[in-house]
Amino acid sequence: MHVFSGGAAEAAVKAVQAEFEKTTGTRIHGTFSAVGMMRDKLLSGEACDVVIFTKPIIEQLIASGHVVAGSARSLGKVKTGIAVRSGTAHPSVKTRAELHAAMSAAQGIYFPDPDKATAGIHFLGVLKALGLDETLRSKFRVFPNGVTAMGEMAKSSDTGMIGCTQVTEINYAHGVDLVDVLPPEFELSTDYTLGLCTKAENPAHAQQLIDLLTGPASEAVRRQGGFEF
Repeated sequence: MHVFSGGAAEAAVKAVQAEFEKTTGTRIHGTFSAVGMMRDKLLSGEACDVVIFTKPIIEQLIASGHVVAGSARSLGKVKTGIAVRSGTAHPSVKTRAELHAAMSAAQGIYFPDPDKATAGIHFLGVLKALGLDETLRSKFRVFPNGVTAMGEMAKSSDTGMIGCTQVTEINYAHGVDLVDVLPPEFELSTDYTLGLCTKAENPAHAQQLIDLLTGPASEAVRRQGGFEF
């Protein structure tokens, strides 16, 4: 069972993996990264049974015939937040001015791909709105997805590190803390939505996985990570 997913939903898939594999005898092969990159893999013709992307991308894939119409199910909404390495000071980022000050003071800014990743695209837009996208460019630490960005920040021994990605990718990561969500004027709440691929090898098993992911089996993990529903 091939799953292409944004990194925000990785823990939810892993939470139901053992039950699904025991019940069906089918192994899950999950690929988790920036949703734009995962979409491109699907469009290139790579084998896939279930996709977990943003709601607008799922709607586009339904329109293009890559996802079965009527199969879309929401996992929940995920906000975008600011993170620091565990054990370091938490700057206040509740207002535009505080966010500007925190970013300006940082020695390194970790975030996902600003071309392919939902949070990365949005965060670069926030930095542009703050007038910091060029002045702080030398401090950017950009990675393919939020999970990798947070992992690399956690491993860094440098001081003054700060990051931004989906709150789930922060909450599920070891070695980083969620400081806060973005200020209201910059808020991004992303509806992560599942879809059944039209070329799924075993649609019945794929639907069973979708039911597990959107049901009680993953609810606690989703809530813990920051999904809202």
